[in-house]
Amino acid sequence: MRGFSLKSLTITIFIACLACSSRFQTCSARKTKYAKHTKQFKNIGKDYDGYSYDNKFIDGSNRVTTPLKNADSSIFNVLDFGAKGDGKTDDTKAFEAAWAAACQVRGSTMMVPSGSMFLVKPVTFSGPNCESNIVFQLDGKIIAPTSSSAWGSGLLQWLDFSKLQGITIRGKGTIDGQGSVWWNDSTEESESETPNTGDSFYGGNQNSISGELSSKMPSTKPTALRFYGSSDVTVTGITIQNSPQTHLKFDDCIGVQVSDVSVSSPGDSPNTDGIHLQNSNGVVIYNTNLACGDDCVSIQTGCSNVFVHNVNCGPGHGISIGGLGKDNTKACVSNVTVRDITMQDTMTGVRIKTWQGGSGSVSGVMFSNIQVSEVQTPIMIDQFYCDKSRCANETSAVAISDINFVNIKGTYTEKPVHFACSDSLPCSGVTLTTIQLKPAQAASQLDAPYCWETYGELKTSTIPPINCLQTGKPSKNKLHSNGDSC
Repeated sequence: MRGFSLKSLTITIFIACLACSSRFQTCSARKTKYAKHTKQFKNIGKDYDGYSYDNKFIDGSNRVTTPLKNADSSIFNVLDFGAKGDGKTDDTKAFEAAWAAACQVRGSTMMVPSGSMFLVKPVTFSGPNCESNIVFQLDGKIIAPTSSSAWGSGLLQWLDFSKLQGITIRGKGTIDGQGSVWWNDSTEESESETPNTGDSFYGGNQNSISGELSSKMPSTKPTALRFYGSSDVTVTGITIQNSPQTHLKFDDCIGVQVSDVSVSSPGDSPNTDGIHLQNSNGVVIYNTNLACGDDCVSIQTGCSNVFVHNVNCGPGHGISIGGLGKDNTKACVSNVTVRDITMQDTMTGVRIKTWQGGSGSVSGVMFSNIQVSEVQTPIMIDQFYCDKSRCANETSAVAISDINFVNIKGTYTEKPVHFACSDSLPCSGVTLTTIQLKPAQAASQLDAPYCWETYGELKTSTIPPINCLQTGKPSKNKLHSNGDSC
């Protein structure tokens, strides 16, 4: 009996040890998995200067929780990073955190979901340490703050994507710059633009943006959406509206594609270019509707291999190359094609504009299949461009050559053609083919076509007759080198 009891005791102790060991291993395993998960979350934001996780969630609590639904996910929803999406709370930090996570995963998607409105302060989504081929999926609405305090002394950009490779913004969502407070330089705003200053996800009112303007907006107005120093850039499907200044800008970019984009702001909103290109190569813009208060498309210095087609423009100032050469600078633009365009209620149709005193050149330009309706001046080259009451006369100029206008038809309200070229460096190689432009009102007495120092060829008869174009090339004694060719 005693032996049996001892044996039973031994078995009991053995079973207890096994149970304890199993429980210890389970706890240890959980702890190891938890620590690995925490380390992974911390590494998501490593080397990103926009926001540091520091073992804390966005609301500042010490809970160690990843907003990702699973560790292998490549979709980073701003709601999972603490965004409220109520149009009142400042969601900037949530956007920064979601970007920091997406930035570390090649081919990832940062999701801005539909059904929500996100109030976001000026922010930069930057590389160059980000992985490539990131998608910014915009299906909701992003709105800009209307408080002057959110902009400091003035910023050039609101939403800025910088130094990225293979960046795409796509979706059915909207970027709203709420620009009326800038255009009107008003100290008041409507209730619909006034964010609620109630409780914020970031702790009380301190991080909420007040809609009440304590002072006038800064004189420097921001571009709504800018891409800088990036390659293989795609923007498709989205709407950009009411930007304080330019709606969409590409600066120093290579390989840009814009399609099925809508830009919308009032025709009298100042300096609100639709799409602005600068120092960019290999740009295609198509199937896009542009309505704004300035150039629908503005092509500036440093641009080449630009193709714009199937675009609807108006209201606005038309599609322009320039102004180039301001403040005696060098400007180079080449190989630009603009075709299959409809324009209505615009200041100009297709235009090249340069300042006196500049240098460089514009060459290899084709404007074709342009349908205009009630456009003030459908065809223009202006080497005396000046945006103030008076500009000094200077002899140097940006050279303009090999410019082709083909199949431009419709109605005008002031002048059909205006060519004002430099005395010292006349325009050359200007050709006109199948131009049919009539007054919007048949009985109107409007200005006739105007040409000054413009040389080229009429390929066909035109309506109205453009007899002022000088045939051939300018004489050599009229050609003065601008001293700084491209």
